[in-house]
Amino acid sequence: MEPAEDFLKRKLQERQQSGTYRQLKPENGLVDFCSNDYLGFAHSIVLKQNIAHEVNSHPLSLNGAAGSRLLSGNIKYAEDLEKQIAAYHQSEAGLLFNSGYDANLGLLSSLAQRGDTIILDELVHASIIDGARLSYANRYSFRHNDLESLESKLKIAKGNCYVVIESVYSMDGDTPPLFEILTLTEKYNAALIVDEAHAVGLYPKGLVCELGLQERIFARVVTFGKALGGHGAVVLGSNYLRNYLVNFARSFIYTTAASFHQLAAIKMAYRLLENSGEAITNLKRNIGLFKQEVNTGENFTLLNSDSPIQCIVLKSNEMAREAARQLQMNNLDVRPILSPTVAQGTERIRICLHSFNTENDLTLLTVTLNKFILLHA
Repeated sequence: MEPAEDFLKRKLQERQQSGTYRQLKPENGLVDFCSNDYLGFAHSIVLKQNIAHEVNSHPLSLNGAAGSRLLSGNIKYAEDLEKQIAAYHQSEAGLLFNSGYDANLGLLSSLAQRGDTIILDELVHASIIDGARLSYANRYSFRHNDLESLESKLKIAKGNCYVVIESVYSMDGDTPPLFEILTLTEKYNAALIVDEAHAVGLYPKGLVCELGLQERIFARVVTFGKALGGHGAVVLGSNYLRNYLVNFARSFIYTTAASFHQLAAIKMAYRLLENSGEAITNLKRNIGLFKQEVNTGENFTLLNSDSPIQCIVLKSNEMAREAARQLQMNNLDVRPILSPTVAQGTERIRICLHSFNTENDLTLLTVTLNKFILLHA
């Protein structure tokens, strides 16, 4: 039997040899084209001041929750916040989780039982895949945004069936044909779950509300670590779903509740979101400017996306790393996305646009990119 330390060393050496070894890196002071802070909330002095005021307005609040919500960690403030968030997203109820990962893990691992079926778009987030794996359900994936592939899996589904998609995909930045997918799931009596992590902000209440489909969706997951600039998540759905998760979702039951400061930050972020029309307009303008000015030529592909996530497929780890290096040398924080994180041959640079990026920032970004692409045409 291989000793544990030898196993660790061997696996790390394999990753180093493959060129996909990763290390944690400190802040680098470059122009941000990397983070998920689409509306600048994580940087917002106004939001920081509002959070401080809210915390100071509750002098008896604890520094930490001191227990799970089923023991000593539940407070009225959290329950009121859940009701406010649910109302904002036009949902009957909501349940807070400590992260988007916890939300997807708890929701999917507890919902589907042995003999049921979970069907996932092949590009859903790792937290969704892991949640499905922890259930005892039959699991299938369908080709990305492919209705024919989805229907082929719906036809063989057994028991209660749950279909899980994202409203904006984190690695491609595209959106699903939501109307058509919903029509299919309703045809086969399957429940549709939509992860809205990267949609809220571009669409203030998420894509589901933007399209007026909230009454037809079984569950939504909204995270607070992207455009809302904080941390945590909420699962939106019926009162029955909320109560079910309180009783069966292990990532809710067996974890310490969020601190008062975290809850206050979420509440103040939603208050700021309600008055962020200008920031959203700036974000949409920057998306349009980038798409207008970048030129990928014939050899590379700019993926079809109207979201802040813009990806240029460069087809190899080496090319993606070199593009990112050139951009970083020009003070632009863009990171490569390498295989096996994405499929071999789809290695890319992933560019995240923000409301606070200036026209000069975007010009430097697109000019640098266009020079690199021309050089490697």
